[in-house]
Amino acid sequence: MRKQGKKPLLVACDVYRPAAIKQLQVVGSSLNIPVFANENTKDVVLIAKQAMNHAISKLNDVVILDTAGRLHIDEELMQELKNVKSNVKPHEILLVVDSMTGQDAVNVAESFNGNLGIDGIILTKLDGDTRGGAALSVKKVTGRPIKFAATGEKLSDIEEFHPDRMTSRILGMGDMLSVIEKAEEAFDLEEAEKLEKKLKKQEFDLDDYLTQLRQMKKMGSFSSILKMIPGMNKFGDIKVDDKEFVRIEAIICSMTKKEKQNTKLLNASRRQRIAKRKWNYCTRYK
Repeated sequence: MRKQGKKPLLVACDVYRPAAIKQLQVVGSSLNIPVFANENTKDVVLIAKQAMNHAISKLNDVVILDTAGRLHIDEELMQELKNVKSNVKPHEILLVVDSMTGQDAVNVAESFNGNLGIDGIILTKLDGDTRGGAALSVKKVTGRPIKFAATGEKLSDIEEFHPDRMTSRILGMGDMLSVIEKAEEAFDLEEAEKLEKKLKKQEFDLDDYLTQLRQMKKMGSFSSILKMIPGMNKFGDIKVDDKEFVRIEAIICSMTKKEKQNTKLLNASRRQRIAKRKWNYCTRYK
């Protein structure tokens, strides 16, 4: 989502939720994006104005204010957002909505749009809402576009929202375009060609399988990928525990080079050794 040449700044304006500032700093660190915070005040408007001055001095050309979540019936906190808007004059206001809350998500979107005049919506937890009904309703009541959708908890699970693809998911037709895009981002073409040659020569071993597994993990949760495949909706809401892939990775990493190349070597004593190493690996990376 980060565009080349941009110099963004995240601003911690959530002064109410415990550890919210620390959480944003962790996110910023993982993306190599600086985070502006002032933990000495609860004045959100002051923090926002200080952040804008800081951004100007540091030549940041994109500033994202992360404000606290609030109920649409909380007039005091809604007024706080109005004050931030009037003082900072943001170019764009995006509302983050939990799609799992159903009709309440629609009420929240309608209220925020009426009070603030939002420019777009980010829908979260769409991996749990297989029919995406909230997407249709929120767009209808606000008249504002859904710009991004989150289908998981990882940063890689946030993607640009495509109405036609959501329609396909709602109708049970899958979303192969998104699967292809994720695969193009996760898989290395040169590496894929090498593996293809190995398969043709029947030289594919567990090291190669491990490489493929790690690339698959970059595409997001396995459950979310399955939901994009046409026809998979016939089997209901398929849940796949991604921790199982960690266990498979642990088993392979606990094997010797020769064992990965020839599994016929795995006698009882070797399996026992692998099981012990696997336990240590899983404990270390769980």
